[in-house]
Amino acid sequence: MKTAGDKAERKGFDKADEVRTFPKGRVELVTIGGTTIGRATLEPGWRWSTSVQPLVNTESCEAAHFQYHMAGTLKVVMDDGTEILCKPGDVSLLPSGHDAWVVGDEPVVVIDFQGMVEYAKKAA
Repeated sequence: MKTAGDKAERKGFDKADEVRTFPKGRVELVTIGGTTIGRATLEPGWRWSTSVQPLVNTESCEAAHFQYHMAGTLKVVMDDGTEILCKPGDVSLLPSGHDAWVVGDEPVVVIDFQGMVEYAKKAA
């Protein structure tokens, strides 16, 4: 069985393995070294509870995220009331149980190293 480090690989989001779209956003996924990484682009006006929640039918986002924020400002409110504001250059760790939305007029772009495998998949 191959594991990360067995061979050199290169992939780009411009030729993603999978693309998921939803109102005011999209996620591009690449799987490399057995790990799936996602790039999310969220347009102004995007909010998890209005753009993704109707697809997944959960009270709040159940994906745990480990993200690098490339562009835009993202406000996150955890179910326990904790609030954080993520800006370009930030790295965030978000446990499951949150809502989030784009702040301002610039799209948010994040690279997620953990939480995109099931993100925005329609509920069965």
